[in-house]
Amino acid sequence: MIPFANTWPYDKQMGGIYVHECPFCGAGNVMLNIKPSELKAINDGRKKLVVFPCCSSRLNVIETDNDYLRFDHPVR
Repeated sequence: MIPFANTWPYDKQMGGIYVHECPFCGAGNVMLNIKPSELKAINDGRKKLVVFPCCSSRLNVIETDNDYLRFDHPVR
């Protein structure tokens, strides 16, 4: 079972991956350094380091689906 505490919702908009709110500082509409084309590689087992530009917090994405990013540490 996937721990819900390790997931965060995201959206694809205009060629970028956005989160509605940063889980660390609360900033709104944060564009992440992931491209939509990288989501398949992440699902194939490749980790991706994500840096939230609003507060420089870092997490590894280990899995994705159409709505959520799954990180290696809890974000909720």
